[in-house]
Amino acid sequence: MDAVAINDVCKSFGEVRAVSSLNVTAPAGSIYGFLGPNGAGKTTTIRMIMNIMRPDSGQIVLFGDHSVERAKSRIGYMPEERGLYRKMTVRKVLTYFGAIKDVTAADLARRVPQWLERMDLAKWADKKVEELSRGMHQKLQFAVTAINEPELLILDEPFSGLDPLNTDLLRSIILEMRKEGKTVIFSTHVMHEAEKLCDSILLINKGRAILDDSLANVRAQKSSHVVCAELEGDTDFVSGLANVTEVRSEGNRLEITLKESADSQELLRSLMERTRVRAFELKVPSLHEIFVDLVGKSDAEDS
Repeated sequence: MDAVAINDVCKSFGEVRAVSSLNVTAPAGSIYGFLGPNGAGKTTTIRMIMNIMRPDSGQIVLFGDHSVERAKSRIGYMPEERGLYRKMTVRKVLTYFGAIKDVTAADLARRVPQWLERMDLAKWADKKVEELSRGMHQKLQFAVTAINEPELLILDEPFSGLDPLNTDLLRSIILEMRKEGKTVIFSTHVMHEAEKLCDSILLINKGRAILDDSLANVRAQKSSHVVCAELEGDTDFVSGLANVTEVRSEGNRLEITLKESADSQELLRSLMERTRVRAFELKVPSLHEIFVDLVGKSDAEDS
């Protein structure tokens, strides 16, 4: 069963179309990234999934249930605007939100200290929320989101404000949750985080989906015609080889652009005939490069 199915959903604010004919299916047990520039429609889509706002048209189905309200108890939601009681202690905040999510007192007695340890907040358990750094506040917000062990976690910009160590911590917890069969949907404009985590991605620009596929398929379809090679000796001959259109060099490390019809293996053979090849690999475009390319093309079509 799919955790989330968004069917032909539209949402406007006055004359501004925030989301336009959006169709998304997030399989259970997967990590799905909502990517796009600021103002693309990511947060609006998430708020419609959570029934904070309703679509103008279309339908959202959670766990096969057409009633979003009935499914909400199975969801943990971490909004972009963090909202915790600043005068309460960290321990009391976790306990309070667990209780209003119907976690039993017995389960809270076990889960609260577990999450404090897991998020490296145990030493801060009896400090007030207002005393926490931005990163600590972020980790506490995540623990609050997950305290009821939801089947689906929806995280709006979850890595905002985290240093590299805490980013790694949160990433490892999200991956553990996928292993447990949970579904995670998160929005971000930080491409390298999506690249490390996502099974599938939805790229939104100006309210429209311009890419929706598995990360593996995205990379395969955006195959590069650029080869990175490290050679010994003089490399001036490379630019004169057949099917080579451009060569950029840093010492003996070359970035070689081929014609679209060219075979990289033929290039390798040509290089080996002339010199010793220390390294040779087809450059795979990063998600950042794919993002910039597709958003740029989308903006050009709209202009």
